[in-house]
Amino acid sequence: QVQLMESGGGLVQPGGSLRLSCAASGSIFAIYGMGWYRQAPGKQRELVATITSGRSTNYADSVKGRFTISRDNAKNTVYLQMNSLQPEDTAVYYCNAQIRESPIVVAPYWGQGTQVTVSS
Repeated sequence: QVQLMESGGGLVQPGGSLRLSCAASGSIFAIYGMGWYRQAPGKQRELVATITSGRSTNYADSVKGRFTISRDNAKNTVYLQMNSLQPEDTAVYYCNAQIRESPIVVAPYWGQGTQVTVSS
């Protein structure tokens, strides 16, 4: 059974920083693309950033220059460094990963979500 466990959310003032982590555990043959998404109240879930197994990255326009996604393949972990946070970044942040569980099974997995609140 594969699980993704997020950590690092919390309350921060505008202009502050947070670092989110998401660790995959369980029966893992390989991890391909990983990413972060967020969902604010009353809005659809949206892509924040993604990173391939080769560490190519992609960002939503709204976070470019402020957020940085990275991964540690040895630890099966993806990170999201968030700087210059603004109230509009307030949302539940979810990590996602494409994971090969066996020679023939590749499936997408989601974490349970971690709340990020930006407020003074």
